[in-house]
Amino acid sequence: MSRDELQHKINSFGIEISFPETEIPTQFLTIEVASKNTHQLISKLKNSDTHFDYMFCQTGIDFPLHMEVLYHLRSTTLNHEVVVKAKIETRETPSIDSVYDLYKTAEYHEREIFDLFGVQFSNHPDLRRILLDDDWEGYPLRKDYTDEVNIVEL
Repeated sequence: MSRDELQHKINSFGIEISFPETEIPTQFLTIEVASKNTHQLISKLKNSDTHFDYMFCQTGIDFPLHMEVLYHLRSTTLNHEVVVKAKIETRETPSIDSVYDLYKTAEYHEREIFDLFGVQFSNHPDLRRILLDDDWEGYPLRKDYTDEVNIVEL
């Protein structure tokens, strides 16, 4: 499936999404979606004839006014890939639905994002810290995080 065919197919899902314009072409087709529509979109990507059967990366990004969770999906049968950018509007209590029911690897990716960014994943089976001690305060990969013991400033 070509990039244009893939974009047309994804548009036909009827989910509010956008394909950001870039000056330099990107390697993967990028889809932007609101956090409330993320699970629905990723479910369609996996279970439709686009066959995105493998999530090879999931990570968080902290921006000054919002947060994002990125999903890198691959179809091992059709050999195409997409990046889904899910925008979470609030930084105070960021929350998004878990995709653990679609991709089991999300269990550890989402725990890491929770641990380092503080993003809550609804319906996650075991959302707890994975890298830091249980009594650790704060989320070290947030831009507003300060560590009085190990002070590193740029």
